[in-house]
Amino acid sequence: MNLSLRLILLGLGWAMVGLGVAGIFLPLLPTTPFLLLAAWLFSRSSPRLEQWLFDHPMVGRPLRDWRESGAISRRAKVLAIALMGAGFLFFWLRVEPSMPTAAIVAMIMIAAGLFIVSRPEPF
Repeated sequence: MNLSLRLILLGLGWAMVGLGVAGIFLPLLPTTPFLLLAAWLFSRSSPRLEQWLFDHPMVGRPLRDWRESGAISRRAKVLAIALMGAGFLFFWLRVEPSMPTAAIVAMIMIAAGLFIVSRPEPF
């Protein structure tokens, strides 16, 4: 891989780590997808940084579970579904959307929730 492509992938990887960290503190910004993308970018540009993510005490285990078997822990599933419900309730009460808009948002959240629930749990 040439140096310029490697630097671009490294920069994007760090940007995804930054967005993932921000997602820890910002309620509507997801953490895990950004960290999964960072791991993928690091796997192509810096195996050392990829290993750093997988060895991290806070995020390493869920990343490894996903990579190895597409698994999500029961605790993470419950938390994700509960936060999605709270987010929709907040949306419903604060934005007061039209019925078609609320239905579209609800369908998207239900689809995402079904995907999350359908994932296996780690061993």
